[in-house]
Amino acid sequence: MILKGMIELGVKSIEFFSPVVNGNEKDDFLELKEYARTLNPSVRLLAHCRCHPDDIEQAISAGFDGLNLFLGVSEYSQNFSHGMTMTEIIRRSRSLIKSLRKNNPAMYIRFSGEDCFRTKLTDVYKVYDEVGEYVDTFGMPDTVGIATPELVRKRVRALKKRYPTVDLECHFHNDRGLSVINAVTAIQSGASYIDTSVWGMAERSGITSVTALLFNLYQDHPELCESFNLEVCYPLNVLMGSILKYHVPYNEPVSVTNRTHTAGVHQKAVLNNKIVYEAMDLRKFGVTKNQLLLGPLSGWNLISYFLREFKNYDISKDQAREITKLFKKQIGRIGRKQNPEYILDEILENYMLKKFPVEPQVINGRIEHLS
Repeated sequence: MILKGMIELGVKSIEFFSPVVNGNEKDDFLELKEYARTLNPSVRLLAHCRCHPDDIEQAISAGFDGLNLFLGVSEYSQNFSHGMTMTEIIRRSRSLIKSLRKNNPAMYIRFSGEDCFRTKLTDVYKVYDEVGEYVDTFGMPDTVGIATPELVRKRVRALKKRYPTVDLECHFHNDRGLSVINAVTAIQSGASYIDTSVWGMAERSGITSVTALLFNLYQDHPELCESFNLEVCYPLNVLMGSILKYHVPYNEPVSVTNRTHTAGVHQKAVLNNKIVYEAMDLRKFGVTKNQLLLGPLSGWNLISYFLREFKNYDISKDQAREITKLFKKQIGRIGRKQNPEYILDEILENYMLKKFPVEPQVINGRIEHLS
C-alpha cells in the first residue's frame, strides 16, 4: 500500500534494498515490481547497492531499472569501514562502473561517495572525475547529518559547475534537524533529486520527509510541485501510521497536528477565521479537518462551541462563561481517567440546559472536529 501511495503521489523513482541482502528482498521486489508496473509502467525502480560485484550482479538479475551505487570515500570509511585506500577506491569504482556501463548501456546509474559532506571536496573530485563519463547521476549523501544550508549551497554549486552534464542527487539525514531546509537549499542550488521517505523514516533521526519537502517547496516554488498529486500527502502519512500503529509524528507539517489549537485565544480566532493562526493552506495536501482541543487552556468560546455544536445544548454566552470558570477550577483533575469532557459533563449536571434537535445531515456536515 505504501508503494501504491507513493506512485499515486507522483514519485517517479523508488529505491529498494539490493537483493544481496537476503532472499526475501529479491522475492519481495519481484512481486512489487509487477504490481508497480500495473500502476505506472514508467516509474523507475532502483536498487541501493554497494559498489561490489555481487550486489550489482544480483540487482541486474532481478530486473531493476537502475542501480544506486555507493562507496565510502571519507577518511573514516578508509580507516574504520572498508579499509581501502583512495587509490583502491578509485580503482574499484572506475573498473566496476565502466564495465557496468559497457554491458548495460541503457541502465540508469548513480554513484555516491558515502559521507560526502565530511569528505574533502578534492577527494570527492578524485573519485568522481574517474567515473563521471559513465554515470547518469552523482549522489551527495550527508550520511551522518552534519550539513548546513550554507555548506549544501557551496557543495551543490561546486559539483554542478564541475560536472554540468551529470544530474545531482542529495540525501540528507536529520541529525541536526536540518534535513528539510538542506533539501530545499539543494534544489534551489541545482540538485535534480532528493532522497526522501514517508515520515522521513531512516537511520537514527531519519532523512527528509517526502510530504514535508513538498509542503515547503510549494510555499515558494509551486511550479516544482505541479507533477505531484499533493492531496495524497496526508492520506499517505495516515496510511503509514495505520501500518505502524502510531500517530502521524507531531512535528510532521502535513498532519492534523498542524491544524490543532489548544490555547483559548487561538481557538476563538480560528472559529472565526482559520487564517489568523494558519498561514498555509493544508487542504491542498489532504488535511481537511481541524482539531480544537478541549483542555486546560480552552476559553469560553470553545466551551460554548463544544456544548452547542457537539452536545446540542441551547446555551447563552453568560452560561458558557460561568461554566468555563467552574471548568478551569477543576483542570487539575484532568488525567487518563477523567478527561476534559468527563469533567464538563459533571459540571453540567447542575444546569438545566435544554437541547435543540439537529438533523443528521447537519452533524455530518460539520467542519470542526474536536478530539
